Amino acid sequence: MICSEFNFYFFSLVTHTLKHFYSASSEVNNFPEFMVVGMVDDVEMVHYDSNIQKAVPEQDWTKQPDAEYWEREKREFFHSQQSFKEEVHILKEHFNQSGRVHILQYIYGCSQDDETGQTDGFGQLGYNGENFLEYDMRTLAWKSLKQQADFMRNEWNNDHGRLAFWKLYFSQTCIDCLKKQVVNGKNTLMRTVPPSVSLLQKTPSSPVTCQATGFYPSGAIVFWQKYGLDHHEDVDHGEILPNNDGTFQKSTHLKVTPEEWNNNKYQCVVHFTGIKKDFYKVLTESEIQTNRVHSASIFFGVVVALLLVVVVIGVVIWKKRSKKGFVPASRRS
Repeated sequence: MICSEFNFYFFSLVTHTLKHFYSASSEVNNFPEFMVVGMVDDVEMVHYDSNIQKAVPEQDWTKQPDAEYWEREKREFFHSQQSFKEEVHILKEHFNQSGRVHILQYIYGCSQDDETGQTDGFGQLGYNGENFLEYDMRTLAWKSLKQQADFMRNEWNNDHGRLAFWKLYFSQTCIDCLKKQVVNGKNTLMRTVPPSVSLLQKTPSSPVTCQATGFYPSGAIVFWQKYGLDHHEDVDHGEILPNNDGTFQKSTHLKVTPEEWNNNKYQCVVHFTGIKKDFYKVLTESEIQTNRVHSASIFFGVVVALLLVVVVIGVVIWKKRSKKGFVPASRRS
């Protein structure tokens, strides 16, 4: 999808991915019956849903095709919408289900390593939050991930036209589309934005979090060292997460007491794809950002709050006395 003509180029050593997310639902209020999201390198490039019934390009490089092209894309998505609706109906009938929410999800795509040229494909189907089917690149067929999905696996694998389609898609169609999108979106997809690294802690007894954020692409490794050696004890690694602006973030948490890191040299290291020099943050009290409030500040805040209460009460009393004709003593005759 979204694969206009292009010229091939060579880029930096990195793995690129193309993914499509399909979702069909039944009996879900205030939610589209069918949705599609297409992403390249985890950047959304197009979406479609049954409410708007049109393919919407999300990036400048996907807006290049003409109106006729997007009309063809809309028809293709609409055809998928009808097919998924039928699949949900088949599943509901097979399991004798009705009268409640049912969701069918389909994820498929491919990847290519620029350094080795190695390509790979992936496809999964889930129903009501459970993994059902998975495409096996070794056997070029679908396998069931639970016994209840055996009937669908047999049906799909006995459909030779379906198997031929997926074999061609994963080996050629998807890879060609991925290459085209990487070229068309090279100004966005091939940019390098270094991370901002911070040390965070909620309370003195909380783990110290090393957070790298705002980086692109997503190839970042965040880890702790003690006296220059990799440190794995009492370390919890978080996943790479997307930011709203298209960049990424990753955090790693270290459980350590203030006494221990005051007497030992701990540092957070961030290795980022495309930049040879690593980023370091030495664990010291001055480097830690926290939302803790000092006791003096708390005391001052309490005093100010009490004074405001006294002032408000005084104003209320004055207004009540004024309404009763109260006159200050200095003006009484």
